[in-house]
Amino acid sequence: MAEQVSRFAGKTVEPSMLVNVPRLVSAYFNHRPDPAVPAQRVAFGTSGHRGSAFDNAFNESHILAISQAICRHRSGAGITGPLYIGIDTHALSEPALASALEVFAANGVDVMIDEHDGYTPTPVISHAILAYNKNCQSGLADGVVITPSHNPPEDGGYKYNPPNGGPADIDITSSIEREANLLLESNLNGLRRIPYARALRSPHVHRHDYIGPYVADLANVVDMDAIRSSGVKIGIDPLGGAAVGFWRPIIERYRIDATIVSDTVDPTFRFMTVDWDGKVRMDCSSPYAMARLIGLRDKFDVAFANDTDADRHGIVTRSSGLMNPNHYLAVAISYLYENRSGWHHGRSVGKTIVSSGIIDRVVAQTGCKLVEVPVGFKWFVDGLIGGSFGFAGEESAGASFLRRDGSVWTTDKDGLILGLLAAEITARTKRDPGDAYNSLTKVLGRPFYERIDAPATVEQKDLLKEVTPDQISMNELAGEPVRETLTTAPGNGVAFGGIKVIAENGWFAARPSGTEDVYKIYAESFRDEEHLKQIQQQAKDAVAHLFAQAKST
Repeated sequence: MAEQVSRFAGKTVEPSMLVNVPRLVSAYFNHRPDPAVPAQRVAFGTSGHRGSAFDNAFNESHILAISQAICRHRSGAGITGPLYIGIDTHALSEPALASALEVFAANGVDVMIDEHDGYTPTPVISHAILAYNKNCQSGLADGVVITPSHNPPEDGGYKYNPPNGGPADIDITSSIEREANLLLESNLNGLRRIPYARALRSPHVHRHDYIGPYVADLANVVDMDAIRSSGVKIGIDPLGGAAVGFWRPIIERYRIDATIVSDTVDPTFRFMTVDWDGKVRMDCSSPYAMARLIGLRDKFDVAFANDTDADRHGIVTRSSGLMNPNHYLAVAISYLYENRSGWHHGRSVGKTIVSSGIIDRVVAQTGCKLVEVPVGFKWFVDGLIGGSFGFAGEESAGASFLRRDGSVWTTDKDGLILGLLAAEITARTKRDPGDAYNSLTKVLGRPFYERIDAPATVEQKDLLKEVTPDQISMNELAGEPVRETLTTAPGNGVAFGGIKVIAENGWFAARPSGTEDVYKIYAESFRDEEHLKQIQQQAKDAVAHLFAQAKST
């Protein structure tokens, strides 16, 4: 939630807000980034490189450079198998795919594109990589997803998944970023590229069925029989994203009672309702962007949506409306650890450091170990692929979990299975996840949690990323003694690029966004709304003081 909500929030997009797609695509091909300008360089945040062609932050030069850098990484790492590539429905995704194919084909990389030139969700790419590599000792596959996730229509994004199927770790992304920027600085000297038409005809570009294998495998991770036999009525909104072509085959194969409320694809996203700040954003955890589905909640037993690359989920119930992502994660963990007989005891739960404390209490109730890590799904990959994590989730509505037999499903976030899990929970427990959450809070306490976003310059974001406990120096938080002040995650000791201050009944964390020009304050109270407001005010004051100190020096 923002400090100031736009008067357009929750309303249908006005014509004046729509992105000019021809102008955007023209900017992609014709604008040239200046690598001397930091905002125009390649920069991998928590989820790859993102930006707008209008800002010279996502242009053809970026994609050519990143693609060549990935080819060099593959060569250095000995990755010789196919590269699975998918795109979402943002306007810049198809142009970027064309640019990437020109480079990959010229470098002799075998690329797997959708057989019908369709859209492919992030988790489907992860699933395909893991399926290919399952019995391979060499010739491993990797992947690329061209998506800026839920970002506005004028943005583009590009992320790389290595052979483990999950988001690349910082060593890989730093290397790709460095190599790509050197190419930009040299005016793409050393780039290997062939024309698009020739690339498509080359023996290195292959058509691949992404829908069939993923859909057929879903019954091994979610109890689709229970959903079908219960007759639970489901509403599904792909928000015009990459999952749009997957839901009909899922419904037909498993004969579930589900309705796709809209299958419209439009790169302007004119069918969306405006987000909190007056921008168009396909954020399935935002009550403003989800206004359409929330308005339909009484028509279904449970409903859900995904963001544009379908790695996030938004759960809408009759009992509670749009669920806070933390609340649903708590319900999902509680349900899975009670109902997955194929999971051996002792599988840990992974959560990010800014997720709700209700998750800590649920995990303690299960008797399992909690592993708290920095923001970024890459920190969960090893635990999921090795099976030591049964479930891993982020506060931003991204999660994945193991198959019913305890083996790995995906090592990237999967919004499709989290939506289907909500239907399974409703089918098998005879109550929706909102009711389940209310039952949990009667035993574990009710948290009051909120995230506030505020504008921040690049310099301010860098300052907050490197903040130390001494610079904050808080002894008291909303009337309680401070127990801990953290800059590293307890689960792995890695710096999380911000600060977290913890008291007995509340906490806050402040960190810069890795993808937008904002900083984020996360705060939670296990007392009441007034206590939460006190925590938030102290957090805002602490960040403002930090920025003011830097400005005066």
